[in-house]
Amino acid sequence: MRFLLLIVSVGLTGLTQAALMPSAHAQMGPGGPPPAVGVVEARRQPVTESNEFIGRIEAINRVELRARISGFLEERLFTEGSEVEAGKLLFRMERAPFEAQLDQARANVAAADAQLANARTSLVRARELRSTGAGTQVALDNAQAQERTSAATLLSAQAALRVTEINLAYTDIAAPFAGAVGRSTFTPGNVITPQSEPLATIVSQDPMRIAFTIPQRTALELRERYERRGGASAVVVRIRQSDGSVYPLPGRLDFIDVQVGRDTDSILLRASVANPIREGMRQTDPYSRQLLDGQFVTVLLEGATPVEAITIPRAAIAQDQAGFFVFIVDGENRAQRRNVRMGRSTAETAVIEAGIEAGDRVITEGIQRVRPGQPVNAAPVAAPGSAPARRPG
Repeated sequence: MRFLLLIVSVGLTGLTQAALMPSAHAQMGPGGPPPAVGVVEARRQPVTESNEFIGRIEAINRVELRARISGFLEERLFTEGSEVEAGKLLFRMERAPFEAQLDQARANVAAADAQLANARTSLVRARELRSTGAGTQVALDNAQAQERTSAATLLSAQAALRVTEINLAYTDIAAPFAGAVGRSTFTPGNVITPQSEPLATIVSQDPMRIAFTIPQRTALELRERYERRGGASAVVVRIRQSDGSVYPLPGRLDFIDVQVGRDTDSILLRASVANPIREGMRQTDPYSRQLLDGQFVTVLLEGATPVEAITIPRAAIAQDQAGFFVFIVDGENRAQRRNVRMGRSTAETAVIEAGIEAGDRVITEGIQRVRPGQPVNAAPVAAPGSAPARRPG
């Protein structure tokens, strides 16, 4: 029995060794050629530093048009959604009642003026009579009091006249600045009052404002990065719209809040950007301008001056539990692993802060076929685009 077990054990050991030997031989590959790989030379090139935030487009001027007197709405003199010039008449209220009040106020002023003239004549007579002894002091005092009362009555009538003139002017509601007018809340024939809803909203169109918040920590990092380059003037603001397109005109930071939000630990920034009429469109056309008040956008804060950094194709980057790494081809055409520290990169370009140097040949194709120290057959491949890379946050 022991003899049989020994034979079986020896047989299994032999089979195991035989099974393992072909695998080891295959891994060694003594007769196979080195794997072919594609390499790109790491190079130092201008990189535009960029951070992304969520922002909203705001009109610099925005006014809700309201009635300042009570009356009937007589006319609407604009097309909803159109742009108007500053001073353009937008609504007209019924004028007749206010014109009648104005006529009455003018008549009151004329009557008060006549009373004052009569009071002044009586005062002159009272003074003459008093100087000759024919008049009494009481009559002179009464004449003086009447003259002063008439003067006050005239001032009151003139003030009432001014109020009626102002109310009559309020029947015409004009645009306080150039901009686009939204929908009209009321149609002609409705009674409107100062307590009514806004008649319409007008917003300025060019330039527009971009408002966004950034974490305080990021604000400190940006300040450290750009304060030696000119501060806010060293930052260019760009906009990515909801369809992914980048707005062609850059903006400039013009406001940084002096307070940090206590609930969010963030700080508000604002930038202004031009919003001209699009080519081939007229001012009266709907959506003649690309940016709209209230629009959500992605805000890109970019350095005005690119900085030099080492870049390689993003496809060359691999990752394991130890972090990011690449394979380079050394002087003996062997693949060598290099652990790298990446900066802010894009989907196409990786910015390398440490781990490799400019001029290193980095494997971008065939990475899965190489092992550290293995000979490779390296051939150059097309480098990434020659345009300056971006480094988003």
